[in-house]
Amino acid sequence: MKKIILVAFLTLTAFAGAYAQRFAYVDSEYILKHMPEYASSQKQLAALSDQWQKEVDGRFQEIDRLYKAYQADQVLMTPDMKKRREAEIVEKEKAAKDFQRQKFGPDGELSQRSTALIKPIQDRVSKAVQAVAEGDNLDMIFDKNSEVIMLYASPRYDKSADVITRLGLKPGVFAK
Repeated sequence: MKKIILVAFLTLTAFAGAYAQRFAYVDSEYILKHMPEYASSQKQLAALSDQWQKEVDGRFQEIDRLYKAYQADQVLMTPDMKKRREAEIVEKEKAAKDFQRQKFGPDGELSQRSTALIKPIQDRVSKAVQAVAEGDNLDMIFDKNSEVIMLYASPRYDKSADVITRLGLKPGVFAK
């Protein structure tokens, strides 16, 4: 009787192990470092951001110059002249802030360009991750760099190199 129970228990344990979910993880930052198009898009975005930041800085420097000139000339101005100069400074400051928001805001041009450049790359990586998961018969793949907190991950479950290979790139050779 004990042998039958032991055999039944071992059989059930073996079936439970066979139906266990299989997990793995990838390091998306590591994968993206291998992709030349990602490095290129990051350089484009940085150059664009620098250019727009210089424009914003120039506008605020102009406002600062106008304000200092206003303070220096304030003693000699009539009340009407003061109001016009103040209105001019306020208008330029509002225009500069609007320009800054238009370029760098949450729905600004930089955000839109970033989405347009990065989304196709993320889609390629996502398809490669899905292909690796299906090829290795995995149930779930986590991203090491996402909101999921991973306190420990065994390197044997890291599928980043497989995804890089699936993308047609060589693991360990970073894009410039």
